[in-house]
Amino acid sequence: MARARFVRVSARKARLVLDQIRGKAVAEALATLEYTPRAAARLVEKVLRSAVANAEHNYQVRDLDDLRVVQAYADGGPVLKRVQPRAMGRAFSIKHRTSHLTIGVSDETNGAVVAPAPPPARPSAPPPAREERQAPARRTTARRSSARGGDKPAARATRKPKEKK
Repeated sequence: MARARFVRVSARKARLVLDQIRGKAVAEALATLEYTPRAAARLVEKVLRSAVANAEHNYQVRDLDDLRVVQAYADGGPVLKRVQPRAMGRAFSIKHRTSHLTIGVSDETNGAVVAPAPPPARPSAPPPAREERQAPARRTTARRSSARGGDKPAARATRKPKEKK
């Protein structure tokens, strides 16, 4: 497994490239990345080559043709926030997004890097039924009008009309 952290590409753009190579053989994945016209493809290729080198050195994998990409994901990293001055004293914010790229390779025969175990299955029994709560009683209109000053019309009626000059 290899990981590149704080890479200056958004995780959303990197995931588009990683989805193309997940599950493929390493040779096929490298060929795919070579002809992918995205900037993230160069970064993903570098991480993939590092994962192959790690499998060869750390796990003594000799036959590199059997390696497959079993993990490939991009997590969001910290965002570098900048301010762009605009007309009339305004300011626009610019977000330079970063990501953490992770690629794991495995050969099924030796099990050099084992894919993560699937989460445990949920119990088949349905969850216990919740007690039904009754909806709260609706407010009356008299209460609403008093909250908005509904009792003020009487005060307005006591005003004297304007005298004409």
